[in-house]
Amino acid sequence: MTTAPSEDLQRIIESARRLGVEMDEEEALQWLAAISAAQTGEVVQDDETGVFGHKVVMLDFSPEELAHFRAVGRLVEFQDEPGVVETALALSGSAAQAKIQTHPGDLDYFERVNIKAPTREEACRILARIMREKALNTRRGPTYQLIEVKFGSYPFDVVRDGKPVKAGAPISWRPDEVEQGFIAAFRPDGTPVTVRWDDVALDPGWCKLDWVVADPVRKQLVNVSNMLDVTWEAPDGSITPLDGYLDPYFQEVYLEAESLPVFTKLMDHVSPDALEEYVSQLRKEVHKYLTRDVNYGKVAKRLYNIYRLTGRYEEAAFLRELFDEPATVLYQVWTLIRTIDDCFQGGPSSIPIDHVLAQADQLILSVVEALEGDREAEIVRRLLRLRDALTRQESGQALSAEAEAARAEVIQVVNNFFYERLTALPTIREDLERLAQQPD
Repeated sequence: MTTAPSEDLQRIIESARRLGVEMDEEEALQWLAAISAAQTGEVVQDDETGVFGHKVVMLDFSPEELAHFRAVGRLVEFQDEPGVVETALALSGSAAQAKIQTHPGDLDYFERVNIKAPTREEACRILARIMREKALNTRRGPTYQLIEVKFGSYPFDVVRDGKPVKAGAPISWRPDEVEQGFIAAFRPDGTPVTVRWDDVALDPGWCKLDWVVADPVRKQLVNVSNMLDVTWEAPDGSITPLDGYLDPYFQEVYLEAESLPVFTKLMDHVSPDALEEYVSQLRKEVHKYLTRDVNYGKVAKRLYNIYRLTGRYEEAAFLRELFDEPATVLYQVWTLIRTIDDCFQGGPSSIPIDHVLAQADQLILSVVEALEGDREAEIVRRLLRLRDALTRQESGQALSAEAEAARAEVIQVVNNFFYERLTALPTIREDLERLAQQPD
């Protein structure tokens, strides 16, 4: 059963209509009733599929693509090692919100990796080993290609590829650098220096792997990532995050019922202030995308997560409808241009060119369907140039020039779409003004 809409919801529905946003009142009321009944911190499991997660998160998950998510998950996941490594793989980001994210961007995974070892140093060595093995074993294939690995922190200031990098910054490894086990760089004074994989293992920091994956049936490409939250379990049973912070579980949908015991054990160690800390981090990200790396699509996605976790349900209901608008397909277009470009970074792609060209054709069709007039013509012109570069499989640098030009055109349209609709709602506009002014 549903109840009559509140005054706040009615006001938001009327605002949506003025903006041309189709907002289903009955559906909004049903979602409001469901999320209002969700208990903060409660984890639920779907009996039919076995997937589980925070109750609020599970409201947005659709099992329609579960078989596909699990198939890709087998590529990116880490294997358990009895008595040493135990894992729990989850979906994160827009893929975990398939009921509302009609045009998702990347396919993001999140994996908890718990390492049992006598010492922290040994746990770090095990992590270094399994990450390198995963990278090398998934470097290239007919339907996938490793793009980058984040592992370790720079122990001192360096200049890499002509750019200065501060000590403590996360290290991004290209596949060839992972294979050789070191990065060649310079100190600021010009002295050559070598940063070795094994030497940075004791400070693993941000651990993440990125691939481009092709679906040979749909002829679609997607950037796939797996971000790791790694913990060390000592012989006495104590749990220590190797990066100093145990991530909460407010955005993940776990894919296998067998990982529930590992998840439960680790969650017993999550900070009591985890929700407050998570929301605070999201607000910082909103500030960044409002002031530095301006991207109102990312602002909208993070605001939605803030609102649904802090009881601002009417505003969250409004944002849910934005993600389903036809123009938001351009956010996916913006992401996929980078995906195509990533295929050719570092040389020829291992993914068949017909998959890449089919994706480029789909991007052009998406732009034609979403836009009209001069803006459509300009973006299509740039995408055609990008497609032409693909047919000649030019160097990564030449391809990037075409890709970045097309992305710049597309993100401007995306920003305009979300900015106009976010700022048209007074409560959201006030939040944006306040978040833009908060200190870094």
